[in-house]
Amino acid sequence: MGDTKYRSGTRVSEYLLEECIGRGTFGEVWRARHHVWDKEHVAIKLPTEPEYVRFLRQEGVMVHGLRHPNIVRVLGLDPYADVPYLVMELVRGPSLRQVLAEHPHGVAIDTAVTVLRGLLRAMTVAHEANIVHRDLKPGNVLLNLDGRPLAALTVDDVKVVDFGLGAGDADTVRSLVMQSASLERNEQSAALTGTLAYMAPELREGEGRPSARSDLYSIGVMLFELLTGDRPAGAELPSTIRAEVPPALDEVFRRLYARADRRYESATAVLADLDARLSGAGRLPPLPAGVGAGPNRPPPLPNAPLKPRATACPSCRTPLEPDDQFCTQCGRQVVERVRRCPSCGGFPARGDRYCIFCGSALLAPTE
Repeated sequence: MGDTKYRSGTRVSEYLLEECIGRGTFGEVWRARHHVWDKEHVAIKLPTEPEYVRFLRQEGVMVHGLRHPNIVRVLGLDPYADVPYLVMELVRGPSLRQVLAEHPHGVAIDTAVTVLRGLLRAMTVAHEANIVHRDLKPGNVLLNLDGRPLAALTVDDVKVVDFGLGAGDADTVRSLVMQSASLERNEQSAALTGTLAYMAPELREGEGRPSARSDLYSIGVMLFELLTGDRPAGAELPSTIRAEVPPALDEVFRRLYARADRRYESATAVLADLDARLSGAGRLPPLPAGVGAGPNRPPPLPNAPLKPRATACPSCRTPLEPDDQFCTQCGRQVVERVRRCPSCGGFPARGDRYCIFCGSALLAPTE
């Protein structure tokens, strides 16, 4: 992994360093084995910058109290040793960043939902303990596959790591995050590809403080990336890029990737909404066969009839616009059958003659 500050064979507490398995702006993570019990392996985080030692200590103290399958366990800590260290369980598998690199068009829908559930379960526990992660991104999510295929991933295999910024002074945290992101600049496009891409807009603009809702925004960005291989831009939904994404996930993403006051209020609320939607509420029938097949896709099929509906959402009573097919407040489907482009899976407005997403001609809906 290139030049490292530490070396294989170095003794740290009861462990001997074997291999550097991760490196960031402020520290390195090594796989290590116990000096007596050779088969006992752990991960050890070692700071490479003096100012990061206190964050190492904060992470150890916080995470030690967060006993949950979706949060990497802390096994040992000594920030005052000659070589300060944090000992954690060893997760035998890739980071979510590595998985996304291998799946440039997104992972299987079921896998995306599994990862989403794991992230939300982890954040439920952290937020209930008044701990905000502040730096959720694919590099801080590990998948404990231990040689199994990605399709075998379970919810308990999703592990959130790196709570080091979770309890820091807000100004110091912002400085560290900005410094980290600046070092991850993509010189080809000059676009930030690191931490800032997952930071809630109110934090980027300096208009708010880190909160549970800012963590949820980061999860929304990751959900879009899991489903499409890309990070979101503008108002597009995952299904505008990948037609087979169900409306349930579109709506969950929309409420995660929203302005702070319109975002879900908690990870628990996201899980409840996700369960309700995937259990059948508001789900659409499958797309016609051949959707997304490129130039050989079949000609447009008739759209399902749209029946007249109320002017307010039957669930939350939010006023509806004439073209709304889903409530913009609670996400409920407000038409019996949703009009959907049979070519790309997009959601055209009631009066559109051509799909605004792919340009295909649309048959007029029957009222």
